[in-house]
Amino acid sequence: MHKRVLVIGAGLSGQAAVQKLQRLGAEVFLTDSKALEQLAGAEELGLDEAHLFLGGVPELAGINPELIVLSPGVSPKLSLVQEAISRNVVVWSEVELAMYDCPALCVGVTGTNGKTTTTTLIGELAKLTGRRTIVAGNIGVALSGQVEGMGENSIVVAELSSFQLEFIDKLRVHVAILLNLTPDHLDRHGTLEAYLEAKAQIFKNQTATDLAILNWDDPLVHDLGPKLKSRVIYFSPTVFLPEGVSLWHDQIVYSEKRNMIPIISRKVLHLRGAHNLENVMAAAAAARALGLSWTEIAEGLRQFKGVEHRQEIVGKFEEILFVNDSKGTNTDAATKALLAFEEPLVLIAGGKNKGLDFHDFMKVVRVKVKSLVLLGLAAAEMEQAARDEGVQRIIRATSFEDGVERAIAEAVAGDVVLLSPACTSWDMFKSYEERGELFKELVRRHYREPIE
Repeated sequence: MHKRVLVIGAGLSGQAAVQKLQRLGAEVFLTDSKALEQLAGAEELGLDEAHLFLGGVPELAGINPELIVLSPGVSPKLSLVQEAISRNVVVWSEVELAMYDCPALCVGVTGTNGKTTTTTLIGELAKLTGRRTIVAGNIGVALSGQVEGMGENSIVVAELSSFQLEFIDKLRVHVAILLNLTPDHLDRHGTLEAYLEAKAQIFKNQTATDLAILNWDDPLVHDLGPKLKSRVIYFSPTVFLPEGVSLWHDQIVYSEKRNMIPIISRKVLHLRGAHNLENVMAAAAAARALGLSWTEIAEGLRQFKGVEHRQEIVGKFEEILFVNDSKGTNTDAATKALLAFEEPLVLIAGGKNKGLDFHDFMKVVRVKVKSLVLLGLAAAEMEQAARDEGVQRIIRATSFEDGVERAIAEAVAGDVVLLSPACTSWDMFKSYEERGELFKELVRRHYREPIE
């Protein structure tokens, strides 16, 4: 392990990285543009003033690090990072550090949408093997803080974002899943090609004994298959695959060498929407690679009820269904949420745009949504796109609270009020979780349901 290490970014991932480096015996320096009082937990790391640089950018020469560990929220375009690269300083992502000395089998999940649902589902299935399992990464729990003491028989299930995959070195993902790829984070990556390149890093260190699970229906993902060193399994909810996981009428099936094995009927799944079939199929293929029988996998799928903030049912009040999809932070995710419902929709959308165009999204809104409630920094931009595409009922809210109240006023019995913002939460909230929690609280408070 490198002796002098600079960690850039003092959030959850950065703090976990510092603690792991301290356990490994490195001399650790930490920097963040935020002040100490803005960083919960940073004070407990035990770093003195000579090793802690907050509220500004330190001089690289003064630290002279042998290694830089980059938190996922830190842009590689940062001058400090660019200077380090120009000086040939090694740069790692936090997940590279996390798995540096971890012998566990690693299952990694990436893609634009569906990562959290698929990662959580695989984690639940992996636990059925009886092996020690942790679920971490981009899912909200830093990987570095979870892997200590894991052995060769353990399983790490990691949600991996493009940010986390940009600076991996030797990280080997034994079972790697790329769910889909649509324009997202272009404010960071610049082009769709660069975004794909970052995502494809998940396969970088795979060998012939490893497994890649790819989406047959996504051309950019599908075309990676022949280029990979690992064994490849495809999944598709739209066409039957003679080799892979797909649909046969209403049955999810696995086909191999002309043998077709029924796994489970889609009708018994709790997860709604065609996009969730992709998540279930990918998870089933991963679970099979972990050694579970198809019967065990089917039972695990049958019991899985989804994840918080992803098409989460808040409740039905006065025959109006309220659904929290706060994790729908881009247009593709929000589109899939809209398509999951047949009922009339009142949609709450808006927040901070990530460099995406809203016009194609608004074409779906025009067909699926009876009332569109817009809020946040992107509201004006979204309203213009909605008007361009012929959306009829558009309501501008002055605040998030106002938006929820206006959505409730628009809804009648039989409707669905859906929070699926198609934007990040960072203009009004710290995270999509905070946004989703407030939505649930406001709905329940309106109908005077006690909050637990």
